[in-house]
Amino acid sequence: MSTYNIAIVGPMGAVGQEVAKILIERNFPIQSIKLLGTSANKGRKINFNDKIIYTKEAREGAFEGVDIAFFCVEAEISKILAPIAISEGAVIIDNSSAWRTEPDIPLIVPEVNSESLKNHKGLIANPNCSTIQMLVPLKPIHDKYKIKRIVVSTYQAVSGTGKNAIDELNTQAKAYVNEKEIANFVYPYQILFNAIPHIDSFIENGYTKEEMKMVNEANKILDKNIKVNATTVRIPVFRGHSESINIETELAFEIEDIKKLLKSSKGIAVIDDPKEYLYPMPLYATDTDDVYVGRIRKDFTVDNGLNMWVVADNLRKGAALNAVQIAETLIELKLL
Repeated sequence: MSTYNIAIVGPMGAVGQEVAKILIERNFPIQSIKLLGTSANKGRKINFNDKIIYTKEAREGAFEGVDIAFFCVEAEISKILAPIAISEGAVIIDNSSAWRTEPDIPLIVPEVNSESLKNHKGLIANPNCSTIQMLVPLKPIHDKYKIKRIVVSTYQAVSGTGKNAIDELNTQAKAYVNEKEIANFVYPYQILFNAIPHIDSFIENGYTKEEMKMVNEANKILDKNIKVNATTVRIPVFRGHSESINIETELAFEIEDIKKLLKSSKGIAVIDDPKEYLYPMPLYATDTDDVYVGRIRKDFTVDNGLNMWVVADNLRKGAALNAVQIAETLIELKLL
């Protein structure tokens, strides 16, 4: 088996750490690995697969000899470093929003549109976490019944914002228990015991950037003709996003056929037995790979309407795992 020289840019962040963990778990064929960060983090010690690796600065020359570079940094940094990495021969899998809407850059969920990887030019974009977990179960339904409209509401964990948000929820919980004042810095309001219908910044049409990401990415990945409407909400959960998804299809279906279809599809676990109180929840999705689907039922207000509840670990399938699966698919299709 061929082995590959890997780089993780941003190895100290939540997604970068998760990428490293998943590479080990899945026995990714690694020849060597570089951990690249800012100049301030140069020389930091990180344990990778029981070996101590010192971080190096992500700059010109750092990507020479690298086959695959996982970018786990903010969009602004990706825009600076990506052209450098490509010029030095690396294939980039980027977790930021920097390149997702670029028409000539593949935006990939391997279970949905791996064939688009064939057109890559050294840069592949990893979609938004909420988009990924939505499209995994919708792809087989669309293939068989042709989805024409999606209405989705998300309930997103604070880890989607990053470590500071995780720390803030922790701090607020401790403050509540100790009867101290609850302060907020990351979010505009207290997140503890709250639900904030505001992820990313608002734009002129009244939606947030996060909501429009889901719209635009679903159209790019699944089908440009599907009408998509999204509302995104931040909730006081550490890890694992939940989504209420309502779709309308062109062709009629039976609920049992939908369940069978989803159960037989890659990357999906159906948990749907309301009588036994069995349905997907972030509590049980944490640190797992599947996209969980439940509460599957007809929407009787429209013809061919369907409701479902979808949960996934946003740091794994919503980011790091999907990125590693993209790399595995590149190897499988001999596209490196």
